[in-house]
Amino acid sequence: FKSFVNHIEELKQLDERIQRKVEKLEQQCHREAKEFAHKVQDLQRSNQVAFQHFQELDEHISYVATKVCHLGDQLEGVNTPRQRAVEAQRLMTYFNEFLDGELRSDVFNNPDKIKEAADIIQKLHLITCVYLKGKYHDLERQLIQEFTAAQRRGEIGRMREVAAVLLHFKGYAHCVDVYIKQCQEGAYMRNDVFEDIAILCQRVNKQVGEVFCSPETVMAKLIQSIFENRIQTHVKERLEETRHSDVEQYLKNLYDLYSRTTALAAKLTDFNLGSDKHTFLSKLIKNIFSCYLESYIDMERQYLQNRSGLILQRFYDSKNHQKRPVGTGSMQELKERIRQRTNLPLGPSIDTHGETFLSQEVVVNLLQETRHAFERCNKLSDPADLPKNAFSIFLLLVEYLCVDHIDYALEIGLSAIPSPDAKNANLYFLDVVQQANTIFHLFDKQFNDHLMPLISSSPKLTECLHKKKEVIEQMEVKLDTGIDRTLNCMIGQMKHILVTEQKKTDFKPEDENNVMIQYTTACSKVCAYVSKQVERVRRSMDGKNVDTVLTELGVRFHRLIHEHLQQFNYSSMGGMLAICDVAEYRRSAKDFRVRRALLTLSSVCSLELIILAFHSHTYLKR
Repeated sequence: FKSFVNHIEELKQLDERIQRKVEKLEQQCHREAKEFAHKVQDLQRSNQVAFQHFQELDEHISYVATKVCHLGDQLEGVNTPRQRAVEAQRLMTYFNEFLDGELRSDVFNNPDKIKEAADIIQKLHLITCVYLKGKYHDLERQLIQEFTAAQRRGEIGRMREVAAVLLHFKGYAHCVDVYIKQCQEGAYMRNDVFEDIAILCQRVNKQVGEVFCSPETVMAKLIQSIFENRIQTHVKERLEETRHSDVEQYLKNLYDLYSRTTALAAKLTDFNLGSDKHTFLSKLIKNIFSCYLESYIDMERQYLQNRSGLILQRFYDSKNHQKRPVGTGSMQELKERIRQRTNLPLGPSIDTHGETFLSQEVVVNLLQETRHAFERCNKLSDPADLPKNAFSIFLLLVEYLCVDHIDYALEIGLSAIPSPDAKNANLYFLDVVQQANTIFHLFDKQFNDHLMPLISSSPKLTECLHKKKEVIEQMEVKLDTGIDRTLNCMIGQMKHILVTEQKKTDFKPEDENNVMIQYTTACSKVCAYVSKQVERVRRSMDGKNVDTVLTELGVRFHRLIHEHLQQFNYSSMGGMLAICDVAEYRRSAKDFRVRRALLTLSSVCSLELIILAFHSHTYLKR
């Protein structure tokens, strides 16, 4: 324990010694910090003074440098002209040696100084070029002015002389440009710019050969200037004013301008324009019209659609007719097949009051519009696209003429055919046939005259012929159906006359000795009706169609008469009267081409008469 206490005391003493040492070190540290702070302040003051001195020195140096630069500039300003003067004098000395023809300077004779000699030669070349260039341009300008003045005075000889001199100058092309420009001054005085151009080129062509040594080049340049300026401006003015406001006039103007431009180009080929003048002129025309020809066929088709629709609509409006929708699709096809096989009217019969809804004026207008379209197509279409474009126009003609007009009229005409048992029926379908036949001839004529030349040597010919055949066959089916039903109506009318007019006593009179008529009233009316209908058939058809229809009518007429005569009993005098009726029927049906059948009918009636007469004679003897 005592030892422990001793150690504690020692530690306390040690702690006191350390504490005193620490305090002493802290006092020393504070004292040194104060001293260091004073030193730093002194250094900062010294540094600030030094910085101020440095700034003053820098400003002084800058001032001195400015003075030195200014002095250097002044020295250079004095020295440069002097050096240039020395260099000029040296070059003049060398140039004098070239003028004298004797190179005495060592620089031209020493091979080691070739670089220096090259530098001198280059500088002398530039000096002479600058001087000569100014004189060159001045003389060239004077020659062009002289040429222009001579052209205005009409002095061909002087123009030829000046042009020959200018030929070796760079300004020769400018001389040609001035000549071309001056040629066109006052040349366009008429309203017909193409006629003005033809006269101008004719006049200039005679002159260029007398003035220029290469007249074909000058003439080609003149024509190029005319096409790229005068004609292009004229075409743009004429077309742009109607392109969006009046498509019809736009197409007419485009056709007229293109035709007249190509005609002018054909005339220009008579002049000497170089070796490939046709290609040259074609490119000029293409550059003018290419932007218009690219969209031509679209505008043509759009115009033709609108115009054709308007022509048809005006016609139906003039008739106060609201066009009926014609059925399409499977139901319509089914009805068509039923009608073809059964010859029955499908749907209610309508009364058209004798209107055929076919108009030759409408047809002529549609064909005329299409003919103009074909003409424009032939002229404005690219040869590779011509058959395709012509075919598209043909399809529009088929759509509006054949489908929307003729086929629609046939549908209305079929709907207007009365039933066979109708009384006093008006058979207007033959009028439809007559007009449709006329229209077919016009349609076929335009196909051969205007479409065939455009497609005859292309694969489109097969498509066009197939389309034409398809359309005509569809219409022929409807015409055949309508004619067949009309014949049924005729036979129905005859049957009605026979039923109402033929009496049983006609062929078995009560007083056979007092029969004074040559044939019965029913026969007279039927024959009159037959003659009238035969005449209508002849007016409505032509060629073999007349014979075919009359033959068919004759067959049905023979069947009707034969069945009709089978219904009666005959006396001897009645048999004679029946034979007279048959003879009259035969005379009225002389054009039916069924004379053999009617002769057979007459023979049968004669035989019956003989039998009846024989029985009557036997009865009287008894």
